Amino acid sequence: MPLTKRIIPCLDVTEGRVVKGTRFINLRDAGDAVELGAFYDDQGADELVFLDITASSDKRKILIELVERTGEQVFIPFTVGGGLRTVKDIKEILRAGADKISLNTAAVKNPKLISEGAKIFGAQCIVTAIDAKRVYVEAPEYAKDKVIIKIDNDRYCWWEVYIHGGRTPTGKDAILWGEEATNLGSGEILLTSMDKDGTRDGYDLELTKAFSERLNVPIIASGGAGNPQHIIDAFSLGKADAALAASIFHYNEYPIKIVKQECKKSGISMRL
Repeated sequence: MPLTKRIIPCLDVTEGRVVKGTRFINLRDAGDAVELGAFYDDQGADELVFLDITASSDKRKILIELVERTGEQVFIPFTVGGGLRTVKDIKEILRAGADKISLNTAAVKNPKLISEGAKIFGAQCIVTAIDAKRVYVEAPEYAKDKVIIKIDNDRYCWWEVYIHGGRTPTGKDAILWGEEATNLGSGEILLTSMDKDGTRDGYDLELTKAFSERLNVPIIASGGAGNPQHIIDAFSLGKADAALAASIFHYNEYPIKIVKQECKKSGISMRL
């Protein structure tokens, strides 16, 4: 029996409010985080992801309070990320009620945080979030520190890891970083295409497929969902294990139930 695929609404949170933008900028308000989380739970979401996109130490109390309030009203697994830099930070968020935590910038700067977190809390609690952007190259030249993929007849690219909410390029190859994070103990990869984020014209299927074929942990596709067919493509063509989306759910264009029914019609195993 095929593994059931997951639909995961993403809530980008700043000071308790959900916001949504395009390619990480032009943010607009989308509602109260806890209310939206409870709504998606009721609508049949498989999991939730909360990302505190303006996280800093002085807002940590806001985030912890948000996690506690969410835990009282939401009964599906939820992941929390943003500004977690130490094992103590991870412990606080998990103790507040989150089922998993997501590491991005802190993991790139200190990869041992992944292995330490996995050792203490279990790999299933540690999600590595990777924000990746295409870098086009002329030819498939061999590069020891880059995985170059053929995109179409005459175009090749690799994907660069960005940190600090998509503001800072690192020079790191996203696929190789995903492999390293997995080897360190990360139980899941939350993979966001910066090129596709908020565009609503579909996921970066080449990126998603490259990760899914090379890594032996679940891959959550993120960035670009505009309709149910895009989510179907992420599963069937991108080989993702879960699809994360925001805009199409926040503004109630495609209820989760409808998306799941469309996936089921296309032969994708879904929990209805």
